[in-house]
Amino acid sequence: MDRRSINFDWNRARAFLVTAEEGSLSAAARALAMTQPTLSRQVAALEQELGVSLFERVGGRLSLTTSGVELLTHVQAMGQAANNLSLSASGRAEAIEGDVCISASEAVAAFVLPSIVEKLRLHAPGVRVEIIASNDSSDLLRREADIAIRAYQPTELELIARRVADIDVHLYAAKSYLAKWPQPRTIQSLADAKFLAFDKNDELINELAKLGFSLKQSNFPAVVSNHLVQWELVKQGVGIGFMLEQVGDSEPLVERAFPSLAAIPTQSWLVVHRELNTSRRLRMVYDFLAEQLS
Repeated sequence: MDRRSINFDWNRARAFLVTAEEGSLSAAARALAMTQPTLSRQVAALEQELGVSLFERVGGRLSLTTSGVELLTHVQAMGQAANNLSLSASGRAEAIEGDVCISASEAVAAFVLPSIVEKLRLHAPGVRVEIIASNDSSDLLRREADIAIRAYQPTELELIARRVADIDVHLYAAKSYLAKWPQPRTIQSLADAKFLAFDKNDELINELAKLGFSLKQSNFPAVVSNHLVQWELVKQGVGIGFMLEQVGDSEPLVERAFPSLAAIPTQSWLVVHRELNTSRRLRMVYDFLAEQLS
């Protein structure tokens, strides 16, 4: 095996990282306060060093190649490590103060964020966190929140997005409810079962149809927009509903309604305004969240 190591240049890696986060060479060059040709040369030099293509142009925008996506994960970890080292060496985490507003879905805000916020409080006690728990997306451009955790990649050029670990979702029901239905439980055997909807339109019916379900509005006796209230209804045996795997699997009152059905992977994106590049407070919290959510 060839044990020769690559002479890795962090400046080139940082140029790649910021370009990936900004989505264009021009925006990355502005963020790094360098000329676009200089930035392009650094990215090209990194590609030559590694012997792979990191970007391709899709519809006038830069898109990561498969190799670029794989490298991004490692470079993000390097960037976080470098930031933590700097904060630790200078005590800046202690010195950073102020408010940061984080927006997330109701389930993520209730079941994922609390432990992360507690760790953040110990890491940077001067930062005060406000959480918006809503299934509606906060408008970061209008500063409704500083940072958002979303299930989709934003398209606004003014926003920076980093994909973090996907969240697995399953359909759950109370054990008492499932005991009423024939075994083994399948999509066909529970064709007349009751499900819980978030609204009155057919969007959920259409999404479940992709998984093999053939449901009608009559399968949905309750409509509850609040996910936490809906989860309580699931636990009380009203019907079948969605929940994060880590929450549903640990709840003793429920079980997966369809054990043979694979998890439904839900994308998770950490989104922030470009002010990230000029705010030490936002950068620290954003990087901390990215590390914890990954």
